Amino acid sequence: MKQLATLSNEIKQYLIVTGNYWAFTLTDGALRMLVVLYFHQLGYSPLSIAMLFLFYEIFGVITNLFGGYLGARVGLNRTMNIGLAIQVMALLMLTVPAEWLTVVYVMAAQALSGIAKDLNKMSAKSSIKMLVANGQEGTLFKWVAVLTGSKNALKGIGFFLGGLLLTLLSFQGAMLLMAAVLTMVWCFSVYALKNDLGKAKTTPKFKQIFSKSDAINTLSAARMFLFGARDVWFVVALPVFLSQVFNWDHWTVGGFLAIWVIGYGIVQSCVPSLFNLDQGVSPAKDAVKWTSLLAFVTFSIAIMLSFQWAVQLSLVIGLLIFGILFAVNSSLHSYLIVSMANADGVSLDVGFYYMANAMGRLIGTVLSGWVYQYYGLTACLFISSVFIMLAMLVSYRLPKTSLI
Repeated sequence: MKQLATLSNEIKQYLIVTGNYWAFTLTDGALRMLVVLYFHQLGYSPLSIAMLFLFYEIFGVITNLFGGYLGARVGLNRTMNIGLAIQVMALLMLTVPAEWLTVVYVMAAQALSGIAKDLNKMSAKSSIKMLVANGQEGTLFKWVAVLTGSKNALKGIGFFLGGLLLTLLSFQGAMLLMAAVLTMVWCFSVYALKNDLGKAKTTPKFKQIFSKSDAINTLSAARMFLFGARDVWFVVALPVFLSQVFNWDHWTVGGFLAIWVIGYGIVQSCVPSLFNLDQGVSPAKDAVKWTSLLAFVTFSIAIMLSFQWAVQLSLVIGLLIFGILFAVNSSLHSYLIVSMANADGVSLDVGFYYMANAMGRLIGTVLSGWVYQYYGLTACLFISSVFIMLAMLVSYRLPKTSLI
């Protein structure tokens, strides 16, 4: 406690923001896995399961678009705390008896969770810009990488936690436990998080929710294709495939996805070490290089599956390599948006960017259920490789000069 008291205010606020983000992410990952496995267990088709996440992604798009504006007006501490409170409400909605859990009802609860998730993420990513001194690009990259990487590692733990809770508790019991824990986190955050963090010095106009920066618009488009490429196979297709084709149980499916996301998060945290931060980062050059490698790997996995070459080994090893390369791309993008965003009202640019991110997830989620149900996992991976190539082509329009 004595060491904690000697930390600077900026470090203390960073730790609170990160702690909030971690706690939220655990519940978000567990909730996603619980919904996929529980409703698959009830006999829902892959497309029906995908539809359960439809409002989650749609409201994520809307929240990022308007959440950045809200954060700039009222402060990122308030938007983060609002996100935590809404997630508690979403979890409590799912504690009702099983016969109440209709598709429409669960979609409504997922809509609240989507709003909560993107308010929380936008607030956390934007806050770092305010806590790192101008010109400290190396420090900014490292802080963003640690926040993003640790979040995804914990999301992986959340996947495992979801499978574990479904095995040990009822679906409703798991929701009640997570709501209780997150309520305690929310109470501490309301007390400890700094007032007016990230609030714009001048009141932003509503029309400013749309970015006027070509660089941010380009990066946002690349992000949309990148995350659509991941979710087209990851959200519904992969867990259902592992359960149906490989006959893996809940523990094994949740464990594999947990390991994948944990490893992905660890790699994200280490990404700054891959770049010479003294020379800066070239957005166009570095983004194109890493997306081209990811496209090659994804296309290779699809080819191996289409020819039935050691399917289980090809898929597991291939997706682990995909996770490493995707982590580099994601971490690089996360740094670029925070670095290029306008410091005054940073959440406006970050919110617009994550709106594109949510749009990619929405497209990927719907395609994941639909394409898998009618054409299988191999088709999902071919579509994924096309999306990544589109992200690579878009990235050519990013700034050529290094950020330093």
